[in-house]
Amino acid sequence: MESFRILFAYNSGKIENEAIKYYDTREIFENGKIISFTGDIRTIFELQNQKDCYEFLKYKIIEREKLSVDLVKKVHYELTKNTYDERRYAENAELPGEFKKHSYIVGINEVGSDSEEVESDMQAVLDDINDYDSNERDILKAGAFFHANFENIHPFADGNGRVGRTLLNYYLMINNHPPFIIHEEDKIKYYEALQVFDETLKLDDLYNFLREQCIKTWDRQK
Repeated sequence: MESFRILFAYNSGKIENEAIKYYDTREIFENGKIISFTGDIRTIFELQNQKDCYEFLKYKIIEREKLSVDLVKKVHYELTKNTYDERRYAENAELPGEFKKHSYIVGINEVGSDSEEVESDMQAVLDDINDYDSNERDILKAGAFFHANFENIHPFADGNGRVGRTLLNYYLMINNHPPFIIHEEDKIKYYEALQVFDETLKLDDLYNFLREQCIKTWDRQK
C-alpha cells in the first residue's frame, strides 16, 4: 500500500490537474514537502490533501465504518481544504466539506442534482449500497453503481472527481475488495463510461472499465 497510495494520489489528481507530477506527489507523501517547486500553490495543497485524506481514512477502513453523508462531506473537506477560490468562498458562500449551494449543470448531458436535492439524493444512494449484500453479489458492480450515481449527482462545487474516486476505493476496501487506480492515461475511456451511464443509466461500460483498471493496477504491482 505504500506505493499504491502514492500512485493513486498521483493519477487521481492528474486526471483533473495536469500540473501534478509523480515526483512531487512522492515527495509530499514521503517527506512532507517539495523543494524548489515553482508552480501554482494550489497544486501543493491538492497533493498534501491527498496524503491527509489517506491518513484520515485508513483508520475508518480498519473499523469498516459505513459510508454516510457526514463521511462523504469529511472526505471532501480533506481533499479540497485550502483549494477553493475566492469566488466560491465570497460570492457563492461555498466551503470545503459542504454540499454545493447552487445548481451547477456539468457535462454534455447536463447532469447534476439541484442543490436543494443533493443531500436526499446522496442519502438514497448510500442507503442502497449500505444495504447491498456483499457476501452474495459482485461488490465491484455495487461500487460502479455508487460511483456513477455520485458523479451524476455532482454534490459539490468542486472536487467531485477526486472525492468520488476516493470514496469508491473506500467502499471496496471495507467490503474486502482490493482498491485500484483509475489511470490518468485512460481518462478518456473513464469519461466515456460515465457518459454512457448519464445517457442510458446502464452500468456495463463503467463496470467493465473499472474491472480492467483493477487488473491493470495489480498487474503493474507484480
